[in-house]
Amino acid sequence: MYGGDEVSAIVVDLGSHTCKAGYAGEDAPKAVFPSIVGSSIDQMEVDNQDNPDNNSGSVPDSKSKSKGILYVGSQALGFRRDYMEVLPSIKDGIVADWEIVENIWDHAFRECLLIDPKEHPMLLAEPCSNTQQQREKAAELMFEKYQVPALFLAKNPVLTSFASGRATSLVIDSGGGSTTIAPVHDGYVLQRAVTTSPIGGEVLTEALMRSLEQKGIVIKPRYSFRRKEIRPGEFQTVDLDFPNTTASYKLYYQKVIAGDIKECVCRAPDTPYDDSSYSNIPLTSYELPDGQTIEIGADRFKIPDILFNPSLVRTIPGMESFAESAASLRSLPQMVIESINRSDVDIRRELYSSILLAGGTASMQQLKERLEKDLLEESPQAARVKVLASGNATERRFSVWIGGSILASLGSFQQMWFSKSEYEEHGAPYVQRKCP
Repeated sequence: MYGGDEVSAIVVDLGSHTCKAGYAGEDAPKAVFPSIVGSSIDQMEVDNQDNPDNNSGSVPDSKSKSKGILYVGSQALGFRRDYMEVLPSIKDGIVADWEIVENIWDHAFRECLLIDPKEHPMLLAEPCSNTQQQREKAAELMFEKYQVPALFLAKNPVLTSFASGRATSLVIDSGGGSTTIAPVHDGYVLQRAVTTSPIGGEVLTEALMRSLEQKGIVIKPRYSFRRKEIRPGEFQTVDLDFPNTTASYKLYYQKVIAGDIKECVCRAPDTPYDDSSYSNIPLTSYELPDGQTIEIGADRFKIPDILFNPSLVRTIPGMESFAESAASLRSLPQMVIESINRSDVDIRRELYSSILLAGGTASMQQLKERLEKDLLEESPQAARVKVLASGNATERRFSVWIGGSILASLGSFQQMWFSKSEYEEHGAPYVQRKCP
């Protein structure tokens, strides 16, 4: 049991797209920044990699190769550097590199929140797919490196359900890297009924970008041009050449712009997408950072409909690597029904009437209405289908963090913490008992 002073706990939700961190009890996270880092190695190391036969010694293999300097946060990533690679911290829902995660936590604590972790208990949000080894590693780092007084690991769907004030619900968490559907009953995830799909915001963003490229629209990253005023109100774009920019950094910047296009113009179609029905819809304008205005038509509806019909990916050139697995993927309504059918019979009716939408991708226009319509058609007649989504896009995007903020600020929750003294007595495996 943790019996600390009245010090606010820190809530951290490290997702595949963004990291959210802030004080428990507040309405929104104070720090929101990309959960990827820039890795810049010096010129000598680059030369060694390019010339493995030179006399400066052997080149380390990819596993032992140093990451060099790591750049974390929107501002640091926004500054282009020669040979800087962009590396993910989360891949397929689990931590891909703990060194990167440590740097992200450091940035959140020291530079964004300006706190000393030794003084604050930590609540970490985690995906349903987290393994026991991953949980133990997180506990070890928090207690050994950051010296936190107490820790709690909470499942994402539980926190989302808690944020909506429900003990039992079906949580659809559609984030950057994937979409997870998990039934929550009395505050616990029914693990056997969890269904996942690799289709998330990043797949939709890349599909939109490739579809625009097919139409001859190339997204120029902001660093690759300069706009100068030639007459009052008239600008000219001058291309800049940076030959040492890595492909991963260029792609990162293009995806940032494509992601904004997706959020501004895309919406889920009312009916299943097909080319003939949507060929003559009105075009929507979007101004790119270089001043070029593009017109977007059917793609506004086709890209979001990938959630409901994954095979649409196969019609987009450049998405071949993902298209191979698309045939075996299920639609969002199918995953919802499958997850409910795997749950206990006596709570299925309640799950149908408490379907919660959460995550950045779930903020897409008309997604709630389309999902409810499809579920009404495919679910049993006796089921009363109700899809719930906060009218506030911020609450939908940060629902996991908000649930953690509420939970960690409750007086009755204080006995739940995994304290430093318990860690010293029982070790990291004890986290499995304290945080089921």
